[in-house]
Amino acid sequence: MASNTFGKSFAVTTFGESHGPAIGCVIDGCPPGLALAPEDFRHDLERRATGKTRHTSARHETDEVEILSGVYQGRTTGTPIALLIRNVDARSKDYGAISEQFRPGHADYTYWHKYGIRDPRGGGRSSARETTMRVAAGAIAKKWLADHHGVRVRGFLSQLGEITPEGIDLDVVEGNPFFWPHAAQVPALEHYMDALRKSGDSVGARIDVVADGLPPGWGEPVYGKLDGELAGALMSINAVKGVEIGDGFASVASRGSEHRDHMSHDGFASNHAGGVLGGISSGQPLRCSVAFKPTSSLRLPVASLDIHGNTVELVTTGRHDPCVGIRATPICEAMVALVLIDQALRHRAQCGDVGHITPRVPSHKP
Repeated sequence: MASNTFGKSFAVTTFGESHGPAIGCVIDGCPPGLALAPEDFRHDLERRATGKTRHTSARHETDEVEILSGVYQGRTTGTPIALLIRNVDARSKDYGAISEQFRPGHADYTYWHKYGIRDPRGGGRSSARETTMRVAAGAIAKKWLADHHGVRVRGFLSQLGEITPEGIDLDVVEGNPFFWPHAAQVPALEHYMDALRKSGDSVGARIDVVADGLPPGWGEPVYGKLDGELAGALMSINAVKGVEIGDGFASVASRGSEHRDHMSHDGFASNHAGGVLGGISSGQPLRCSVAFKPTSSLRLPVASLDIHGNTVELVTTGRHDPCVGIRATPICEAMVALVLIDQALRHRAQCGDVGHITPRVPSHKP
């Protein structure tokens, strides 16, 4: 299987399957001298983890990170960083009945036709378990971006099914299991998810990510556009079916006189472009939005086919999320951070001698 490496100057290669002995990644290009210890990964991995509430999969992994290389006396050395996490709570027997059946909406059918073989246990390589290592690598990226540029990457759940926030307060996002930005709505979300889980069905979600503190100039004008690489990175996450930068598809119904973010000595008047102009950061807050489809792993029966072409009635057993978007906020944050550190290092390599250009238009806060 090719294409398991993401990034150029800061390159992340992940490996492992959902029910294999371990998952891991190798990070090449991390600058030397960054303080790094196993506890630096804990916060974001706990935010992503299953088994914490009744609204996510009951699988419970410890997600303890082993740093195998690239760190000496608590600091990165500039050599490849290898990270490993052991799988300790896999239940492969849950997938025995569907080892020769294709689950609609999953990668079973496409993997089978591409490779002629697949690992049915939890989806194998196509499982969201792989995103654990993205979050681990993203923790390093977040740390470096904060230390060197003051960049802060934050996400929140901006839509759960048909429910949208009645207000946005990023300070309350970490205080509830939904990463929801309006605390008063959390009890209603609890009720909504309880009813959904009892019905055996699932629902989609939308996540917004905002990155503050970017200087103008990151990104490239044609094939390495900052927004293009963000879109590709976020689309690579399991179950993502759409990505918007700034106003995204709402731009279709707007007028150019409204959409353009006019500039003055007081700053940008708006941020419809989401902090990216011509593929390059403008210095405004970066805004992305990600759409997740409803999971197809349901206990509700559905007609399908097996590998022999026979019609079967399929019921997915095991432990699954009724909404994968509920715990995807740290995953989206990680992918944004990985794009940003890669672009920052590429910018430094080519344009580090340019220095600070003045005057700089003050940032508009969305």
